[in-house]
Amino acid sequence: MTTDRITVKLENKFLEEVDKTVKKIGYQNRTEFIRAALREKVEEVKLKKAILELSKLRGKAPRKTTDEERERIRELAFKELEKRAR
Repeated sequence: MTTDRITVKLENKFLEEVDKTVKKIGYQNRTEFIRAALREKVEEVKLKKAILELSKLRGKAPRKTTDEERERIRELAFKELEKRAR
């Protein structure tokens, strides 16, 4: 995989916070931290888009969802979010 170099300008105070976070969480360097943060943001945008699409379908199902089904789906969603939070 090839990579491209980009330039990002950050205020010194914010960069200090980034450096503290890099050390605290255990990333090798700023670059790895920033890559991870960007990946997380891209996934967040995708998730929001999927939720929006699902919300448009709300109420259009040919059958009603039971409380048990909603609870099962809710549990699956929270498990997925917990995996992503690690």
